[in-house]
Amino acid sequence: MEWIEGFDWLAALRAGIILLVGWGLAKVASLAAGRAARRYTAAQETMLVQRIVFYGVLALSVVTALQQMGFNLGVLLGAAGILTVAVGFASQTSASNLISGLFLIGERAFVVGDTIKVGNTTGEVLSIDLLSVKLRTPDNLFVRVPNETMIKAEITNLTRFPVRRLDLLLGVNYKEDMGKVQRVLQEVAERNPLCLTEPAPLFIFTGFGDSAMNLQFSVWAVRENFLELRNTIQQEIKQAFDANGIDIPYPQRVLHLAEPVTVRQLP
Repeated sequence: MEWIEGFDWLAALRAGIILLVGWGLAKVASLAAGRAARRYTAAQETMLVQRIVFYGVLALSVVTALQQMGFNLGVLLGAAGILTVAVGFASQTSASNLISGLFLIGERAFVVGDTIKVGNTTGEVLSIDLLSVKLRTPDNLFVRVPNETMIKAEITNLTRFPVRRLDLLLGVNYKEDMGKVQRVLQEVAERNPLCLTEPAPLFIFTGFGDSAMNLQFSVWAVRENFLELRNTIQQEIKQAFDANGIDIPYPQRVLHLAEPVTVRQLP
């Protein structure tokens, strides 16, 4: 009970008030810094500025509160330094993620709101933090990718440019007139309101396949209409081929026998 009698309750109360006020100031300062930074920086850089300001003000509040409690700041900083070195050796992966995060923010290969593909994962970028990148997949799953992985991986930004090209790989029967096929495809593209006229659709005869003549038909759409175009134009191509008698063949194999085979009917 002696320690209770010797405890400085007034200092503890002052420290508590300092922490409470410091937390409020940190919130207000981070919001103000975010509003100021938003005019000149991208979303992820604004979030970084807000977090630095918030934790900086909060750290000052904690130090001030500890001083009120009578702790020796020099001893605390020395202990914090030793602890930092120990944690640094024990968490080299975190340090690597931290450095990788700075490279990601500086490189600006993608920003918050972009849709990217990393490995087999595709999703919208929710945040770019110092340790990881948070994604939301199209089926509404939350994915956290460490920054070190992001730096090493091949990243495809699906929304970097305002227009995208849809490549359709088709095959038609060998009896078909390729000029007629091209004309039908061009008419389908002209009728589809989502298909851009500039850049113009692209028709490429890619070669002779095992069962069909293969071709690539590429059309362009603005980024927001890309998925809708992919759904609609494939249905329209099938309908146009059916209406014009253009055959999409099934895979076929022709067997040539070296010697005639006698077929006997079972009794």
